[in-house]
Amino acid sequence: MLKIRKVPLDTLRENVAVLAHDCVALRPEAFQAFKRLQVIDGNRSIIATLDVCHDGDMVKADELGLAEPAFSRLGLPEGTVVNIAPAPSPHSLNYVREKIDGRTLTQHQIEEVIHDIVGYRYSDMEIAAFLVGCAGFMSTQELLDMTRAMAGAGTTLDWPSPMVVDKHCIGGIPGNRTSMIVVPIVAAHGLTIPKTSSRAITSPAGTADTMEILAAVDLSMSEMRKVVEKTKGCLVWGGHVNLSPADDILISVERPLNLDTREQMVASILSKKIAAGSTHLVIDIPIGPSAKVRDTNEAMRLRKLFEYVGDQVGLVIDVVITDGSQPVGRGVGPVLEARDVMKVLRNDADAPADLREKSVMLSGRILDFDPDLRGGTGEERARELLESGAALKVMEEIIATQGPNDNPPEPGPRQVDVCAEADGFVASIDCLRIAQLARISGAPLDRGAGLEMLKRVGDEVRKGDPLFRIYSAGSAHFDLAVAAAEEDNGFAVGSHPFDREARSTS
Repeated sequence: MLKIRKVPLDTLRENVAVLAHDCVALRPEAFQAFKRLQVIDGNRSIIATLDVCHDGDMVKADELGLAEPAFSRLGLPEGTVVNIAPAPSPHSLNYVREKIDGRTLTQHQIEEVIHDIVGYRYSDMEIAAFLVGCAGFMSTQELLDMTRAMAGAGTTLDWPSPMVVDKHCIGGIPGNRTSMIVVPIVAAHGLTIPKTSSRAITSPAGTADTMEILAAVDLSMSEMRKVVEKTKGCLVWGGHVNLSPADDILISVERPLNLDTREQMVASILSKKIAAGSTHLVIDIPIGPSAKVRDTNEAMRLRKLFEYVGDQVGLVIDVVITDGSQPVGRGVGPVLEARDVMKVLRNDADAPADLREKSVMLSGRILDFDPDLRGGTGEERARELLESGAALKVMEEIIATQGPNDNPPEPGPRQVDVCAEADGFVASIDCLRIAQLARISGAPLDRGAGLEMLKRVGDEVRKGDPLFRIYSAGSAHFDLAVAAAEEDNGFAVGSHPFDREARSTS
């Protein structure tokens, strides 16, 4: 029995417990065969990875140190006396080994794995082993079972409306902030669209990061419901409502490993939508040479997987394949993207046309779900709601109800234009490189950092013409971004004009 002590270590998601090297309760050597510690207080318990500390000021011999995530999950005050015991590996790890060997897992086995992952009983290494095993081979039945297990492992929302709509883009395109325009258009029509979005992980901004420039996004479940009841829509961060928590854990391990298989992508996206109570969903799959999906054949295979799982779980899905050859809009980074969104909603003359048109098209596909609309008129209705100001009014109501940001940040004060090095035409723009440059400039942590795109594919340029502008707040990020842009600015300039019609959306 030891007294718990909060150790000032942020171990991100993992539970970590720390024993003193001279622990009075149990010598740390006894745990070498286990590596895990079970911390117990009555009906409360957690399992944590064990570390040994040689600093008596951090953890004393009669104490058990808990890093911040573990301390928070146990939920007990410092000084509480708890029991500790070696914790054996979860039984479900046997199924992970089977998966690595190439075997097909049953529904029960997948449910056990997901249950233990959500219970923080797996280390990152063990989660990575499971993901690699699934990446090697995964049947469509396993995909369906995993989607259902992930959806059922956290909070499940239900809404009084018979039709609850949503949209999702698989990502990879900088500035593609259509959700913040689609939600108010669809809500203005009268359909329920409770949009939960993520924060950036490897991108310059997530929808939640950009929406936070305008309004609070860290809403509780009850607060989210009040916004939807009043406005028919919302734009909130999904982290507070605990939808498919297994997905958040898996993604955090997938990204450093660069694992992003079609099956894992489908399970990730659809588990969130099922848990959110969606009944109808539009999925945007951009294709392009530097997008997540590079060609039409790959997009069609992904589309078939979405449709298969959607049919099995009762989710109506419309997959839209769009142009992913270049960034959408002008801004890349939270403040710059929010500026684009509001220009579109206000019908400003200088609003980015590509962002407006893509948002109207996607809104139209959602509105076509409405049985009261004549078939094929959804896009016309969406444009009417945008141009009349109805969508702007709903967005203003959503902002007011979620809680407006009274001190929104401005674009970064450190600015420089990155210019063309030769005459010609913009032949291509590398979406991945543009996203990297925006992150190097400080986005999304520096809300005002990022890039403003000044040229598009097909535009004629002269040597010295600005291609994009870098924004940053601090000199360190600014200098790094400038140096990185000098090395590779992501633009290819050729001698022939680009055929715009060849890349029209489908």
